[in-house]
Amino acid sequence: MLPSLNQLRSLFIQTADTPNPESLKFVPNGLAIIQGDDSNGYFVTKSDPKDDILRSPLAKQLLDVEGVKAVYLGADFVTVTKFAEHKWKLLRPQLFSVIMNWADSGKPALLEKPEISDTTILEDDSEVVAMIKELIEARIRPAVQEDGGDIRYVSFEEDTGMVTVQLAGSCVGCPSSSVTLKQGVENMLMHYIPEVTAVQALEEEPSEESGTTESAPQEQKTYEQRLAAAGIPFSD
Repeated sequence: MLPSLNQLRSLFIQTADTPNPESLKFVPNGLAIIQGDDSNGYFVTKSDPKDDILRSPLAKQLLDVEGVKAVYLGADFVTVTKFAEHKWKLLRPQLFSVIMNWADSGKPALLEKPEISDTTILEDDSEVVAMIKELIEARIRPAVQEDGGDIRYVSFEEDTGMVTVQLAGSCVGCPSSSVTLKQGVENMLMHYIPEVTAVQALEEEPSEESGTTESAPQEQKTYEQRLAAAGIPFSD
């Protein structure tokens, strides 16, 4: 659904910090970003194939801003991840402008809908895989999305019991993502599905930027509280 003229006139974009200091969540008041089958979100990085970037006019414009590393589109928010050496005080006004111009253009955030998502249960999925997908979709993903991130099912190795997932949005490069993965996601899947022995994240592609920052884990309680509210068990 595209915004009406009245919506645009009163459009107010809030920002919210995330557990990842390099990610910022933008929430346009009363404006849906993506809907329907795409409501699970869309994640794209600067190094992704051109076709993936072009699929989202909004994400492409945001990635064109110097310093932007990745974009995650949620149902009613946008999470932008920057390279560490760039400052939010310089990026924020440009990102506000891009989002406002996109809303004013009337273009959809995504040009087409995928036939299936990562958690769609397929005919050839085993019972274990179906249970993993269901738990991610119903219990884990909503908690993680509240902080501007996402988690996607990639694969399950029956021989080893290893589940591989992909982190997106504010989860990418977040100091507390390992806490989320091990104390939250892994514990929950192992608790409900005995066949699961461990969870690993798909390795992020190395950045073109040479600089790296070492940050002390911050806001870990935010993730823990979100996941605990979703019923995800924790261990000390």
